[in-house]
Amino acid sequence: MNPNSPILGIDLGTTNSLVGVVDSGFPILLADENGSRSTPSAVCIAEDGTITVGAVALRQRALHPTRTITSVKRLIGRRPGEGGWVPPYVLSDLQTTPVEVSAEILKHLKAVAERALEQSVSQAVITVPAYFNDAQRNATKRAGELAGLEVVRILSEPTAAALAYGLDKLGEHQKVAVYDLGGGTFDISVLEMRDGAFQVLSTAGDTQLGGDDLDRMLAGFIAEKLNLSAKDIRVLEAAESVKKRLSVDEAASFDGLDITRAELEKIARPWIECTRLHCLRALSDANLKAEQLDEIILVGGSTRMPLVREYVRELFGREPNTSQNPDEAIALGATIQAGILSGSLRQVLLLDVTPLSLGIETFGGLMNIIIPRNTTIPAKAGEMFTNAVANQDSMLIRILQGERELAKDNWELGRIEVPFPPGPKGSARVGVQFSLDADGILNVLARDTATNQDTTLEISGTAIDVEDERVEQMIAESVDLAFEDMNERIWTEAKLKAEELLPAVDAALAQLGESVEVRACAAEVRRLLDLPEHDARALKAANQQLDDATQSLAVMLIERAMEESLARRGLV
Repeated sequence: MNPNSPILGIDLGTTNSLVGVVDSGFPILLADENGSRSTPSAVCIAEDGTITVGAVALRQRALHPTRTITSVKRLIGRRPGEGGWVPPYVLSDLQTTPVEVSAEILKHLKAVAERALEQSVSQAVITVPAYFNDAQRNATKRAGELAGLEVVRILSEPTAAALAYGLDKLGEHQKVAVYDLGGGTFDISVLEMRDGAFQVLSTAGDTQLGGDDLDRMLAGFIAEKLNLSAKDIRVLEAAESVKKRLSVDEAASFDGLDITRAELEKIARPWIECTRLHCLRALSDANLKAEQLDEIILVGGSTRMPLVREYVRELFGREPNTSQNPDEAIALGATIQAGILSGSLRQVLLLDVTPLSLGIETFGGLMNIIIPRNTTIPAKAGEMFTNAVANQDSMLIRILQGERELAKDNWELGRIEVPFPPGPKGSARVGVQFSLDADGILNVLARDTATNQDTTLEISGTAIDVEDERVEQMIAESVDLAFEDMNERIWTEAKLKAEELLPAVDAALAQLGESVEVRACAAEVRRLLDLPEHDARALKAANQQLDDATQSLAVMLIERAMEESLARRGLV
Protein backbone atom coordinates (compact mmCIF):
# COMPACT_ATOMS: atom_id res chain seq x y z
CA MET A 1 0.00 0.00 0.00
CA ASN A 2 1.15 3.51 -0.78
CA PRO A 3 2.14 5.41 2.41
CA ASN A 4 1.15 8.64 0.66
CA SER A 5 -2.42 7.41 0.28
CA PRO A 6 -4.08 7.65 3.71
CA ILE A 7 -6.27 4.85 5.00
CA LEU A 8 -9.15 6.00 7.19
CA GLY A 9 -9.94 4.48 10.56
CA ILE A 10 -13.71 4.39 11.10
CA ASP A 11 -15.77 3.55 14.19
CA LEU A 12 -19.20 2.82 12.69
CA GLY A 13 -21.12 3.02 15.96
CA THR A 14 -24.71 2.34 16.96
CA THR A 15 -25.23 5.85 18.34
CA ASN A 16 -22.28 7.85 16.99
CA SER A 17 -19.59 7.31 14.35
CA LEU A 18 -16.08 8.77 14.04
CA VAL A 19 -13.32 8.87 11.44
CA GLY A 20 -9.57 9.37 11.81
CA VAL A 21 -6.27 9.20 9.97
CA VAL A 22 -2.56 9.01 10.81
CA ASP A 23 -0.94 12.36 10.06
CA SER A 24 2.83 12.87 10.45
CA GLY A 25 3.03 9.68 12.48
CA PHE A 26 0.21 10.60 14.88
CA PRO A 27 -3.34 9.22 14.88
CA ILE A 28 -5.91 12.03 14.86
CA LEU A 29 -9.70 12.07 14.72
CA LEU A 30 -11.19 14.40 12.13
CA ALA A 31 -13.84 17.03 12.83
CA ASP A 32 -16.64 18.15 10.53
CA GLU A 33 -17.29 21.76 9.45
CA ASN A 34 -18.94 22.44 12.82
CA GLY A 35 -15.87 21.26 14.74
CA SER A 36 -17.49 18.01 15.95
CA ARG A 37 -15.46 14.78 15.82
CA SER A 38 -18.58 12.69 16.54
CA THR A 39 -21.31 12.16 13.93
CA PRO A 40 -24.71 10.81 15.11
CA SER A 41 -25.39 7.52 13.33
CA ALA A 42 -28.68 8.85 12.01
CA VAL A 43 -30.12 9.02 8.50
CA CYS A 44 -33.36 10.79 7.52
CA ILE A 45 -35.05 9.95 4.22
CA ALA A 46 -37.53 12.67 3.24
CA GLU A 47 -40.69 11.96 1.26
CA ASP A 48 -39.05 13.36 -1.87
CA GLY A 49 -36.09 10.98 -1.39
CA THR A 50 -33.68 13.60 -0.04
CA ILE A 51 -31.19 12.04 2.39
CA THR A 52 -29.61 13.83 5.35
CA VAL A 53 -27.06 12.32 7.71
CA GLY A 54 -25.77 13.01 11.22
CA ALA A 55 -26.89 15.84 13.48
CA VAL A 56 -29.10 17.32 10.76
CA ALA A 57 -30.92 14.00 10.41
CA LEU A 58 -31.23 13.54 14.16
CA ARG A 59 -33.00 16.89 14.48
CA GLN A 60 -35.67 15.52 12.15
CA ARG A 61 -36.50 12.59 14.45
CA ALA A 62 -39.12 14.40 16.54
CA LEU A 63 -40.99 15.57 13.41
CA HIS A 64 -40.44 12.47 11.28
CA PRO A 65 -39.86 9.48 13.61
CA THR A 66 -40.80 6.91 10.96
CA ARG A 67 -38.45 8.45 8.38
CA THR A 68 -35.44 8.97 10.68
CA ILE A 69 -33.26 5.88 11.02
CA THR A 70 -31.12 5.40 14.13
CA SER A 71 -29.35 2.37 15.67
CA VAL A 72 -29.25 0.68 12.26
CA LYS A 73 -26.15 -1.20 13.41
CA ARG A 74 -28.52 -3.46 15.34
CA LEU A 75 -30.12 -4.51 12.05
CA ILE A 76 -27.15 -4.88 9.73
CA GLY A 77 -26.49 -8.44 8.60
CA ARG A 78 -29.72 -9.67 10.20
CA ARG A 79 -32.96 -10.93 8.70
CA PRO A 80 -36.22 -9.02 9.37
CA GLY A 81 -37.65 -9.86 12.80
CA GLU A 82 -34.44 -11.19 14.32
CA GLY A 83 -33.18 -9.92 17.65
CA GLY A 84 -36.38 -8.87 19.37
CA TRP A 85 -35.75 -5.11 19.04
CA VAL A 86 -38.34 -3.36 16.86
CA PRO A 87 -37.32 0.11 15.63
CA PRO A 88 -39.91 2.90 15.21
CA TYR A 89 -39.25 2.92 11.46
CA VAL A 90 -39.75 0.29 8.74
CA LEU A 91 -36.86 0.16 6.30
CA SER A 92 -38.88 -1.59 3.58
CA ASP A 93 -41.41 1.26 3.66
CA LEU A 94 -38.51 3.66 3.11
CA GLN A 95 -37.26 1.43 0.27
CA THR A 96 -33.84 0.99 1.83
CA THR A 97 -31.78 -1.61 3.71
CA PRO A 98 -29.44 -1.56 6.74
CA VAL A 99 -26.46 -1.85 4.38
CA GLU A 100 -27.61 1.16 2.34
CA VAL A 101 -28.29 3.24 5.47
CA SER A 102 -24.87 2.35 6.87
CA ALA A 103 -23.35 3.28 3.52
CA GLU A 104 -24.87 6.76 3.80
CA ILE A 105 -23.20 7.24 7.20
CA LEU A 106 -19.89 6.03 5.76
CA LYS A 107 -20.25 8.36 2.76
CA HIS A 108 -20.69 11.24 5.20
CA LEU A 109 -17.58 10.23 7.16
CA LYS A 110 -15.62 9.89 3.90
CA ALA A 111 -16.69 13.42 2.95
CA VAL A 112 -15.65 14.74 6.39
CA ALA A 113 -12.21 13.18 5.90
CA GLU A 114 -11.78 14.45 2.35
CA ARG A 115 -12.71 17.98 3.44
CA ALA A 116 -10.26 17.88 6.35
CA LEU A 117 -7.41 16.29 4.35
CA GLU A 118 -8.10 18.23 1.14
CA GLN A 119 -7.66 15.07 -0.92
CA SER A 120 -9.72 12.08 -1.98
CA VAL A 121 -9.62 8.85 0.04
CA SER A 122 -10.66 5.37 -1.03
CA GLN A 123 -9.57 2.93 1.71
CA ALA A 124 -10.68 2.34 5.30
CA VAL A 125 -10.45 0.13 8.36
CA ILE A 126 -13.93 -0.26 9.87
CA THR A 127 -14.62 -1.59 13.36
CA VAL A 128 -17.34 -4.06 14.37
CA PRO A 129 -18.25 -5.68 17.70
CA ALA A 130 -16.10 -8.73 18.43
CA TYR A 131 -19.25 -10.83 18.50
CA PHE A 132 -20.45 -9.77 15.04
CA ASN A 133 -20.83 -12.95 13.03
CA ASP A 134 -19.86 -13.55 9.42
CA ALA A 135 -23.08 -12.12 7.98
CA GLN A 136 -22.78 -8.90 9.98
CA ARG A 137 -19.10 -8.47 9.08
CA ASN A 138 -19.83 -9.03 5.40
CA ALA A 139 -22.74 -6.60 5.49
CA THR A 140 -20.49 -3.96 7.09
CA LYS A 141 -17.91 -4.54 4.38
CA ARG A 142 -20.57 -4.19 1.66
CA ALA A 143 -21.71 -0.90 3.21
CA GLY A 144 -18.16 0.39 2.98
CA GLU A 145 -17.89 -0.64 -0.65
CA LEU A 146 -21.24 0.99 -1.42
CA ALA A 147 -19.87 4.19 0.11
CA GLY A 148 -16.94 4.10 -2.31
CA LEU A 149 -14.40 2.67 0.13
CA GLU A 150 -12.17 -0.35 -0.16
CA VAL A 151 -12.45 -1.97 3.27
CA VAL A 152 -8.90 -3.16 3.87
CA ARG A 153 -9.64 -4.55 7.35
CA ILE A 154 -12.64 -5.34 9.54
CA LEU A 155 -11.38 -4.82 13.10
CA SER A 156 -12.98 -5.93 16.38
CA GLU A 157 -13.92 -2.99 18.58
CA PRO A 158 -12.34 -4.14 21.88
CA THR A 159 -9.14 -4.94 20.00
CA ALA A 160 -9.18 -1.44 18.51
CA ALA A 161 -9.61 0.08 21.97
CA ALA A 162 -6.70 -1.94 23.39
CA LEU A 163 -4.60 -0.92 20.41
CA ALA A 164 -5.30 2.74 21.18
CA TYR A 165 -4.44 2.23 24.84
CA GLY A 166 -1.20 0.34 24.18
CA LEU A 167 0.45 2.50 21.53
CA ASP A 168 2.64 4.31 24.10
CA LYS A 169 3.50 1.11 26.03
CA LEU A 170 5.29 -0.87 23.36
CA GLY A 171 8.02 -2.04 25.75
CA GLU A 172 5.65 -3.46 28.36
CA HIS A 173 4.15 -6.92 28.76
CA GLN A 174 0.56 -6.69 29.93
CA LYS A 175 -2.68 -8.58 30.07
CA VAL A 176 -5.72 -6.34 29.82
CA ALA A 177 -9.48 -6.70 29.69
CA VAL A 178 -11.46 -4.33 27.50
CA TYR A 179 -14.99 -3.75 28.82
CA ASP A 180 -16.87 -2.18 25.90
CA LEU A 181 -20.46 -1.13 26.58
CA GLY A 182 -21.74 1.03 23.76
CA GLY A 183 -25.09 2.17 22.48
CA GLY A 184 -26.15 -1.14 20.98
CA THR A 185 -23.62 -3.85 21.82
CA PHE A 186 -21.49 -5.20 24.66
CA ASP A 187 -18.08 -6.84 24.26
CA ILE A 188 -15.51 -8.08 26.74
CA SER A 189 -12.11 -9.11 25.43
CA VAL A 190 -8.94 -10.24 27.18
CA LEU A 191 -5.74 -9.33 25.35
CA GLU A 192 -2.04 -9.84 25.90
CA MET A 193 0.42 -7.16 24.84
CA ARG A 194 4.09 -8.01 24.55
CA ASP A 195 6.80 -6.12 22.64
CA GLY A 196 4.30 -4.37 20.39
CA ALA A 197 2.26 -7.49 19.57
CA PHE A 198 -1.40 -7.60 20.53
CA GLN A 199 -3.04 -11.01 20.83
CA VAL A 200 -6.67 -11.56 21.77
CA LEU A 201 -6.83 -14.40 24.31
CA SER A 202 -10.62 -14.55 24.55
CA THR A 203 -13.75 -12.63 23.70
CA ALA A 204 -17.40 -12.74 24.74
CA GLY A 205 -20.37 -10.44 24.52
CA ASP A 206 -23.92 -9.66 23.47
CA THR A 207 -24.78 -7.97 20.16
CA GLN A 208 -28.15 -6.89 21.56
CA LEU A 209 -27.14 -5.18 24.80
CA GLY A 210 -26.27 -1.51 25.09
CA GLY A 211 -27.27 1.99 26.11
CA ASP A 212 -30.28 1.91 23.76
CA ASP A 213 -31.86 -0.74 25.99
CA LEU A 214 -31.40 1.36 29.12
CA ASP A 215 -32.89 4.36 27.30
CA ARG A 216 -36.04 2.35 26.59
CA MET A 217 -36.22 1.10 30.19
CA LEU A 218 -35.90 4.66 31.52
CA ALA A 219 -38.42 5.89 28.92
CA GLY A 220 -40.87 3.30 30.25
CA PHE A 221 -40.32 4.59 33.80
CA ILE A 222 -40.87 8.23 32.71
CA ALA A 223 -43.91 7.35 30.62
CA GLU A 224 -45.52 5.51 33.51
CA LYS A 225 -44.96 8.41 35.90
CA LEU A 226 -46.31 11.04 33.46
CA ASN A 227 -48.98 8.86 31.84
CA LEU A 228 -47.32 9.11 28.42
CA SER A 229 -46.42 6.58 25.74
CA ALA A 230 -42.98 5.00 26.10
CA LYS A 231 -42.81 4.84 22.30
CA ASP A 232 -43.13 8.63 22.03
CA ILE A 233 -39.88 9.87 20.46
CA ARG A 234 -39.96 12.89 22.77
CA VAL A 235 -40.00 10.60 25.80
CA LEU A 236 -37.20 8.43 24.39
CA GLU A 237 -35.04 11.47 23.67
CA ALA A 238 -35.76 12.78 27.17
CA ALA A 239 -34.70 9.45 28.66
CA GLU A 240 -31.40 9.57 26.78
CA SER A 241 -30.80 13.15 27.92
CA VAL A 242 -31.71 12.40 31.55
CA LYS A 243 -29.43 9.34 31.56
CA LYS A 244 -26.48 11.44 30.37
CA ARG A 245 -27.14 14.21 32.91
CA LEU A 246 -27.33 11.69 35.75
CA SER A 247 -23.80 10.53 34.93
CA VAL A 248 -22.69 13.95 36.18
CA ASP A 249 -25.48 15.18 38.48
CA GLU A 250 -27.40 13.52 41.30
CA ALA A 251 -30.80 14.54 39.89
CA ALA A 252 -32.43 15.61 36.60
CA SER A 253 -35.96 16.54 35.58
CA PHE A 254 -38.32 16.25 32.63
CA ASP A 255 -41.77 17.86 32.40
CA GLY A 256 -41.77 18.48 36.13
CA LEU A 257 -40.74 14.90 36.98
CA ASP A 258 -37.62 14.76 39.14
CA ILE A 259 -35.48 11.67 38.61
CA THR A 260 -32.55 10.82 40.87
CA ARG A 261 -29.41 8.93 40.08
CA ALA A 262 -30.47 6.31 42.64
CA GLU A 263 -33.73 5.72 40.70
CA LEU A 264 -31.81 5.36 37.43
CA GLU A 265 -29.37 2.92 39.03
CA LYS A 266 -32.25 0.80 40.36
CA ILE A 267 -33.63 0.58 36.81
CA ALA A 268 -30.17 -0.06 35.34
CA ARG A 269 -29.03 -2.77 37.79
CA PRO A 270 -30.58 -5.77 35.92
CA TRP A 271 -29.27 -4.30 32.63
CA ILE A 272 -25.69 -4.05 33.86
CA GLU A 273 -25.90 -7.48 35.53
CA CYS A 274 -26.33 -8.96 32.03
CA THR A 275 -22.62 -8.31 31.41
CA ARG A 276 -21.43 -10.38 34.36
CA LEU A 277 -21.57 -13.87 32.82
CA HIS A 278 -19.77 -12.70 29.68
CA CYS A 279 -16.94 -11.21 31.78
CA LEU A 280 -16.50 -14.39 33.81
CA ARG A 281 -16.55 -16.51 30.65
CA ALA A 282 -13.90 -14.36 28.95
CA LEU A 283 -11.62 -14.74 31.99
CA SER A 284 -12.21 -18.48 32.08
CA ASP A 285 -11.49 -18.86 28.36
CA ALA A 286 -8.25 -16.92 28.79
CA ASN A 287 -7.28 -19.13 31.78
CA LEU A 288 -6.88 -16.05 33.93
CA LYS A 289 -8.18 -14.75 37.23
CA ALA A 290 -9.24 -11.14 37.60
CA GLU A 291 -6.26 -10.36 39.83
CA GLN A 292 -3.87 -11.46 37.05
CA LEU A 293 -5.01 -8.62 34.78
CA ASP A 294 -2.84 -5.52 34.58
CA GLU A 295 -5.63 -3.20 33.44
CA ILE A 296 -9.39 -3.04 32.96
CA ILE A 297 -10.07 -0.59 30.13
CA LEU A 298 -13.49 1.02 29.82
CA VAL A 299 -14.80 1.77 26.35
CA GLY A 300 -18.17 2.95 25.04
CA GLY A 301 -20.36 5.88 26.07
CA SER A 302 -22.35 3.79 28.55
CA THR A 303 -19.23 3.33 30.70
CA ARG A 304 -19.46 6.99 31.67
CA MET A 305 -22.20 6.00 34.11
CA PRO A 306 -20.96 5.88 37.74
CA LEU A 307 -22.94 2.65 38.25
CA VAL A 308 -21.10 0.92 35.39
CA ARG A 309 -17.70 1.99 36.71
CA GLU A 310 -18.61 0.86 40.22
CA TYR A 311 -19.89 -2.48 38.90
CA VAL A 312 -16.70 -3.12 36.90
CA ARG A 313 -14.61 -2.20 39.96
CA GLU A 314 -16.51 -4.75 42.08
CA LEU A 315 -16.48 -7.46 39.40
CA PHE A 316 -12.75 -7.29 38.64
CA GLY A 317 -11.56 -6.17 42.06
CA ARG A 318 -9.61 -3.19 40.77
CA GLU A 319 -10.06 0.40 39.63
CA PRO A 320 -10.86 0.51 35.89
CA ASN A 321 -8.62 2.50 33.58
CA THR A 322 -10.44 5.58 32.27
CA SER A 323 -7.44 7.28 30.66
CA GLN A 324 -8.96 6.94 27.18
CA ASN A 325 -12.00 8.90 26.05
CA PRO A 326 -14.59 6.06 26.03
CA ASP A 327 -16.37 7.57 23.04
CA GLU A 328 -13.21 7.88 20.93
CA ALA A 329 -10.95 4.94 21.88
CA ILE A 330 -12.34 2.58 19.23
CA ALA A 331 -11.99 5.15 16.44
CA LEU A 332 -8.46 5.91 17.62
CA GLY A 333 -7.58 2.20 17.51
CA ALA A 334 -9.05 1.86 14.03
CA THR A 335 -6.96 4.83 12.95
CA ILE A 336 -3.81 3.26 14.39
CA GLN A 337 -4.57 0.01 12.55
CA ALA A 338 -5.10 2.00 9.36
CA GLY A 339 -1.72 3.63 9.93
CA ILE A 340 -0.06 0.24 10.36
CA LEU A 341 -1.59 -1.02 7.10
CA SER A 342 -0.61 2.11 5.17
CA GLY A 343 2.95 1.98 6.48
CA SER A 344 2.63 5.18 8.51
CA LEU A 345 3.00 3.19 11.76
CA ARG A 346 5.25 0.12 11.81
CA GLN A 347 5.79 -0.82 15.46
CA VAL A 348 2.58 -2.67 16.32
CA LEU A 349 1.32 -6.10 15.26
CA LEU A 350 -2.31 -7.07 15.81
CA LEU A 351 -3.49 -10.67 16.25
CA ASP A 352 -7.27 -11.18 16.53
CA VAL A 353 -9.27 -14.35 17.24
CA THR A 354 -12.45 -16.03 16.08
CA PRO A 355 -15.10 -15.96 18.84
CA LEU A 356 -16.82 -19.28 18.00
CA SER A 357 -15.63 -22.67 16.73
CA LEU A 358 -16.03 -23.58 13.05
CA GLY A 359 -16.52 -27.10 11.75
CA ILE A 360 -18.67 -29.48 9.73
CA GLU A 361 -21.32 -32.11 10.41
CA THR A 362 -20.02 -35.68 10.41
CA PHE A 363 -21.85 -38.99 10.13
CA GLY A 364 -24.32 -39.41 12.96
CA GLY A 365 -25.09 -35.69 13.20
CA LEU A 366 -22.03 -34.75 15.25
CA MET A 367 -20.10 -31.45 15.15
CA ASN A 368 -16.50 -31.90 14.01
CA ILE A 369 -14.48 -28.79 14.87
CA ILE A 370 -11.87 -27.69 12.32
CA ILE A 371 -10.97 -24.22 13.67
CA PRO A 372 -11.48 -24.05 17.45
CA ARG A 373 -12.89 -21.02 19.20
CA ASN A 374 -10.36 -18.32 20.13
CA THR A 375 -7.95 -19.35 17.34
CA THR A 376 -5.77 -16.43 16.25
CA ILE A 377 -6.72 -15.18 12.78
CA PRO A 378 -5.92 -15.26 9.95
CA ALA A 379 -6.02 -19.04 10.25
CA LYS A 380 -6.16 -22.10 8.01
CA ALA A 381 -6.94 -25.72 8.92
CA GLY A 382 -8.35 -28.83 7.29
CA GLU A 383 -9.13 -32.53 7.59
CA MET A 384 -9.75 -35.54 5.35
CA PHE A 385 -13.18 -37.21 5.30
CA THR A 386 -14.53 -40.34 3.64
CA ASN A 387 -17.88 -41.84 2.61
CA ALA A 388 -19.73 -43.46 5.52
CA VAL A 389 -21.89 -45.85 3.46
CA ALA A 390 -21.32 -48.00 0.38
CA ASN A 391 -22.32 -46.71 -3.09
CA GLN A 392 -22.51 -43.12 -1.87
CA ASP A 393 -22.04 -40.82 -4.89
CA SER A 394 -21.61 -37.48 -3.15
CA MET A 395 -20.85 -35.87 0.21
CA LEU A 396 -22.91 -33.01 1.61
CA ILE A 397 -20.67 -30.81 3.75
CA ARG A 398 -22.59 -28.59 6.17
CA ILE A 399 -20.42 -25.75 7.51
CA LEU A 400 -21.23 -25.07 11.15
CA GLN A 401 -20.39 -22.43 13.75
CA GLY A 402 -20.91 -22.96 17.46
CA GLU A 403 -19.89 -24.79 20.60
CA ARG A 404 -22.44 -27.60 20.90
CA GLU A 405 -21.59 -31.30 20.43
CA LEU A 406 -24.45 -32.04 18.01
CA ALA A 407 -24.64 -30.44 14.59
CA LYS A 408 -28.32 -29.59 14.97
CA ASP A 409 -27.58 -27.31 17.93
CA ASN A 410 -25.05 -25.17 16.03
CA TRP A 411 -25.56 -22.62 13.25
CA GLU A 412 -25.37 -23.69 9.63
CA LEU A 413 -23.32 -21.09 7.74
CA GLY A 414 -23.50 -22.81 4.37
CA ARG A 415 -23.17 -26.14 2.57
CA ILE A 416 -21.17 -27.71 -0.25
CA GLU A 417 -21.99 -30.92 -2.14
CA VAL A 418 -18.97 -32.82 -3.49
CA PRO A 419 -19.72 -35.53 -6.10
CA PHE A 420 -17.52 -38.62 -6.51
CA PRO A 421 -17.78 -42.08 -8.16
CA PRO A 422 -19.81 -44.60 -6.10
CA GLY A 423 -17.73 -47.20 -4.32
CA PRO A 424 -17.36 -49.24 -1.14
CA LYS A 425 -17.55 -47.61 2.28
CA GLY A 426 -14.37 -45.62 2.95
CA SER A 427 -13.28 -45.51 -0.71
CA ALA A 428 -13.82 -41.79 -1.30
CA ARG A 429 -11.41 -39.19 0.08
CA VAL A 430 -12.55 -35.57 0.41
CA GLY A 431 -10.25 -32.95 1.89
CA VAL A 432 -11.95 -29.98 3.55
CA GLN A 433 -10.02 -26.79 4.26
CA PHE A 434 -11.24 -23.75 6.22
CA SER A 435 -9.50 -20.42 5.71
CA LEU A 436 -10.33 -17.43 7.92
CA ASP A 437 -8.98 -14.13 6.63
CA ALA A 438 -7.98 -11.13 8.72
CA ASP A 439 -11.54 -9.76 8.50
CA GLY A 440 -12.97 -12.92 10.07
CA ILE A 441 -14.61 -13.96 6.78
CA LEU A 442 -14.62 -17.70 6.07
CA ASN A 443 -13.66 -19.43 2.83
CA VAL A 444 -14.24 -23.20 2.52
CA LEU A 445 -12.58 -25.50 -0.03
CA ALA A 446 -13.57 -29.15 -0.55
CA ARG A 447 -11.42 -31.36 -2.82
CA ASP A 448 -12.11 -34.84 -4.19
CA THR A 449 -8.59 -36.29 -4.01
CA ALA A 450 -9.33 -38.84 -6.75
CA THR A 451 -10.08 -36.16 -9.38
CA ASN A 452 -8.48 -33.11 -7.69
CA GLN A 453 -11.72 -31.28 -8.43
CA ASP A 454 -12.30 -28.35 -6.03
CA THR A 455 -15.57 -26.94 -4.75
CA THR A 456 -15.32 -23.60 -2.95
CA LEU A 457 -17.65 -21.42 -0.91
CA GLU A 458 -17.20 -17.95 0.58
CA ILE A 459 -19.58 -17.56 3.48
CA SER A 460 -21.69 -14.46 2.98
CA GLY A 461 -24.67 -12.90 4.74
CA THR A 462 -27.20 -14.80 2.63
CA ALA A 463 -25.68 -18.13 3.72
CA ILE A 464 -26.76 -17.78 7.36
CA ASP A 465 -29.88 -19.79 8.00
CA VAL A 466 -30.32 -19.39 11.75
CA GLU A 467 -31.49 -16.63 14.05
CA ASP A 468 -28.61 -14.32 14.86
CA GLU A 469 -29.48 -13.95 18.55
CA ARG A 470 -28.10 -17.45 19.09
CA VAL A 471 -24.68 -15.74 19.18
CA GLU A 472 -25.30 -14.57 22.74
CA GLN A 473 -26.79 -17.89 23.81
CA MET A 474 -24.35 -20.27 22.15
CA ILE A 475 -21.55 -20.38 24.69
CA ALA A 476 -23.89 -20.19 27.68
CA GLU A 477 -25.83 -23.18 26.32
CA SER A 478 -22.62 -25.11 25.68
CA VAL A 479 -21.69 -24.66 29.35
CA ASP A 480 -25.17 -25.22 30.80
CA LEU A 481 -25.81 -28.31 28.65
CA ALA A 482 -22.27 -29.68 28.60
CA PHE A 483 -23.16 -32.91 30.44
CA GLU A 484 -26.22 -33.63 28.30
CA ASP A 485 -24.37 -32.76 25.09
CA MET A 486 -21.39 -34.97 25.91
CA ASN A 487 -23.70 -37.83 26.87
CA GLU A 488 -25.49 -37.51 23.52
CA ARG A 489 -22.16 -37.45 21.65
CA ILE A 490 -20.93 -40.57 23.44
CA TRP A 491 -24.30 -42.22 22.73
CA THR A 492 -24.15 -41.35 19.02
CA GLU A 493 -20.60 -42.65 18.68
CA ALA A 494 -21.51 -45.82 20.59
CA LYS A 495 -24.64 -46.30 18.46
CA LEU A 496 -22.59 -46.04 15.25
CA LYS A 497 -20.13 -48.55 16.67
CA ALA A 498 -22.96 -50.92 17.62
CA GLU A 499 -24.56 -50.66 14.19
CA GLU A 500 -21.21 -51.59 12.69
CA LEU A 501 -20.58 -54.47 15.12
CA LEU A 502 -23.95 -56.23 15.07
CA PRO A 503 -24.15 -57.13 11.34
CA ALA A 504 -20.56 -58.42 11.49
CA VAL A 505 -21.37 -60.53 14.57
CA ASP A 506 -24.51 -61.96 12.94
CA ALA A 507 -22.51 -62.89 9.83
CA ALA A 508 -19.82 -64.60 11.93
CA LEU A 509 -22.38 -66.58 13.93
CA ALA A 510 -24.04 -67.70 10.70
CA GLN A 511 -20.72 -69.17 9.54
CA LEU A 512 -19.42 -70.60 12.79
CA GLY A 513 -22.57 -71.58 14.68
CA GLU A 514 -23.97 -70.42 17.97
CA SER A 515 -21.98 -68.84 20.80
CA VAL A 516 -23.99 -68.31 23.96
CA GLU A 517 -21.64 -65.62 25.26
CA VAL A 518 -21.55 -63.65 21.99
CA ARG A 519 -25.32 -63.98 21.49
CA ALA A 520 -25.95 -62.68 25.04
CA CYS A 521 -23.60 -59.72 24.53
CA ALA A 522 -25.26 -58.87 21.21
CA ALA A 523 -28.70 -59.08 22.81
CA GLU A 524 -27.62 -56.61 25.50
CA VAL A 525 -26.39 -54.14 22.87
CA ARG A 526 -29.71 -54.42 21.01
CA ARG A 527 -31.65 -53.94 24.26
CA LEU A 528 -29.79 -50.74 25.06
CA LEU A 529 -30.31 -49.44 21.52
CA ASP A 530 -34.07 -49.96 21.85
CA LEU A 531 -34.42 -48.13 25.17
CA PRO A 532 -36.18 -44.74 24.95
CA GLU A 533 -33.56 -43.12 27.20
CA HIS A 534 -29.97 -42.93 25.98
CA ASP A 535 -27.60 -44.59 28.43
CA ALA A 536 -24.40 -43.72 26.58
CA ARG A 537 -21.89 -45.20 29.00
CA ALA A 538 -23.84 -48.46 29.30
CA LEU A 539 -23.97 -48.84 25.52
CA LYS A 540 -20.27 -48.05 25.22
CA ALA A 541 -19.50 -50.71 27.86
CA ALA A 542 -21.80 -53.25 26.15
CA ASN A 543 -20.06 -52.61 22.82
CA GLN A 544 -16.72 -53.33 24.49
CA GLN A 545 -18.00 -56.56 26.00
CA LEU A 546 -19.36 -57.67 22.62
CA ASP A 547 -16.08 -56.72 20.95
CA ASP A 548 -14.11 -58.72 23.54
CA ALA A 549 -16.46 -61.71 23.22
CA THR A 550 -16.06 -61.84 19.46
CA GLN A 551 -12.27 -62.03 19.58
CA SER A 552 -12.46 -65.84 19.62
CA LEU A 553 -14.86 -65.73 16.64
CA ALA A 554 -12.38 -63.60 14.73
CA VAL A 555 -9.62 -66.12 15.41
CA MET A 556 -11.89 -68.99 14.28
CA LEU A 557 -12.80 -67.15 11.06
CA ILE A 558 -9.13 -66.59 10.27
CA GLU A 559 -8.30 -70.26 10.97
CA ARG A 560 -11.20 -71.41 8.80
CA ALA A 561 -10.13 -69.12 5.96
CA MET A 562 -6.57 -70.49 6.18
CA GLU A 563 -7.82 -74.09 6.13
CA GLU A 564 -10.00 -73.40 3.09
CA SER A 565 -7.06 -71.76 1.31
CA LEU A 566 -4.78 -74.71 2.03
CA ALA A 567 -7.47 -77.13 0.92
CA ARG A 568 -7.85 -75.33 -2.41
CA ARG A 569 -4.10 -75.63 -2.92
CA GLY A 570 -4.20 -79.35 -2.06
CA LEU A 571 -1.97 -78.95 0.97
CA VAL A 572 -4.36 -80.55 3.46
